[in-house]
Amino acid sequence: MLTRLPTHTEVAEVVKYVDISLNSEISTIKLLSEHSLKQGKRHKVVLMLELGDLREGILPEDIDSVIEQIIQLKGIELYGIGVNLACFGGVKPTEKNMIEFSQTANRIQDKYNIKLQMISGGNSANYEWFSSIKNIGNINNLRIGEAILLGRETLHRNKIPNLYTDAFTLICEVIESKLKPSLPYGEICQNAFGNIPEFADIGNINRIIIGIGEQDVDTKAITPRINAKVIRASSDHLILHSRNHLEVGREIEFDI
Repeated sequence: MLTRLPTHTEVAEVVKYVDISLNSEISTIKLLSEHSLKQGKRHKVVLMLELGDLREGILPEDIDSVIEQIIQLKGIELYGIGVNLACFGGVKPTEKNMIEFSQTANRIQDKYNIKLQMISGGNSANYEWFSSIKNIGNINNLRIGEAILLGRETLHRNKIPNLYTDAFTLICEVIESKLKPSLPYGEICQNAFGNIPEFADIGNINRIIIGIGEQDVDTKAITPRINAKVIRASSDHLILHSRNHLEVGREIEFDI
């Protein structure tokens, strides 16, 4: 299952290697149909609907016209419908929008006399909704990644009971360790990323450089397991403010 929209240039590979793909553009679905027929296959499509988060999805008023075109394509099976929430716009999965989604699935099945095999109600952000509600409607699928891998729901990043938040560890090495001022000195202009940075002057600090940077990881999304604070990073240097002196060569573990 491809859990993001395919590009036009990769539809042949999608048909070859993937059973099911998420889609929201009829032009892409038509190309998938063409390549499916060439490869002697029938590709399964989950049609993504827009419910407010404004990432991928067909607007409610366009659903019928798209479905009417899909069911005419010999290389495509309309396998289901899906929705994505809380990824781009931060829109929370709630009882209201999940009921709306289930009702849309019912309407499609009744109107077109088809059976939707997959009614995919969202992702790890649906944990709070799923665990607190008795009636989940006809939703039978959630596309779960972070909740399993990192043990957290993604609305508030709270730990999920009986799961682990430290299944993955990022290990980096100290490449410089010196007592330096906390405030850069000299005439300030843009940094490597086009920003003019601001720093608090708290005197001299233990400035630790780790051999990793923005080209390697989202440095705002990692937390050192020692008593240290991430100050900022360039493309390949991460600067920590450590309470204690750390030796060059020491390995530092981070949660991700």
